Amino acid sequence: MTLSSTSNTPVLSQINLYPVKSLRGFSVESAIITKRGLEYDRRFMVVDSMGEFLTIRERPAMATVKTAINGDKLVLSNAFDDSVSVPLTPPPRALTPVRVWSSTVEAHEVSDEANALLSEALDTDARLVYMPDSSERALKPGRGEPGDIVSFADGYPLLIATEASLAELNRRIVERGGKPVPMNRFRANLVVTGAPAFAEDALGVMTVGAAGFRAAKPCVRCQVTTTDQITGEVLGPEPLATLATFRDSPDGVRFGTNLIPTTAGTLRVGDAVTFPA
Repeated sequence: MTLSSTSNTPVLSQINLYPVKSLRGFSVESAIITKRGLEYDRRFMVVDSMGEFLTIRERPAMATVKTAINGDKLVLSNAFDDSVSVPLTPPPRALTPVRVWSSTVEAHEVSDEANALLSEALDTDARLVYMPDSSERALKPGRGEPGDIVSFADGYPLLIATEASLAELNRRIVERGGKPVPMNRFRANLVVTGAPAFAEDALGVMTVGAAGFRAAKPCVRCQVTTTDQITGEVLGPEPLATLATFRDSPDGVRFGTNLIPTTAGTLRVGDAVTFPA
């Protein structure tokens, strides 16, 4: 469900989960906040035979593999609706180091059936791994505070964006003769309605419902945003071309903001959102 705000109070309109890094995500009505981010978000990852992570940046077909939660199971489905179910908290196996960007993390494989489905869908030797509670991946030095941890997400526990920011971006894309893009191109966990465009740029302490966060860093965007999140087709150059005209920075073009949880809580669609002053 997508909620529209009927007042000037920003509210949470979408909560999006991505249980497996780079695979397709889905929306939920509520979610629990943990130190790593949304519960179940990016606790699984696809790696190659050497333990190196596979990413939608290089393998856009990853967008065609659907994820869902059914009770205590994670369900993976390919483009032909063949599916495999695995426990959301898989039983322990021998830990092995895997790499996500510059981080080395202890994880374990989940199931031979999941490996087979992913290998066929991605046309490569692919393996599904899980980050157990005992494995803690710290944020890079200088990105957070001691004790801050993250799942298999790129660098931070969550990403937030506003509907008004997307509307302004799409207005400019259309002005330039392009087609508007959907929010799923940006794979945001939290989407807010009722806030001004780019209200999420403000850094500092913010709240969503009863949970607290630090708005840590604007998110620099890559070619993933040019990939259709349903078909896996790379459509470029939008939205990067238009973002470069008004959202450029020394690090790259920006859209959305990275968050670090400071207090736990349960988030629900419709929760009030308070941005940093």
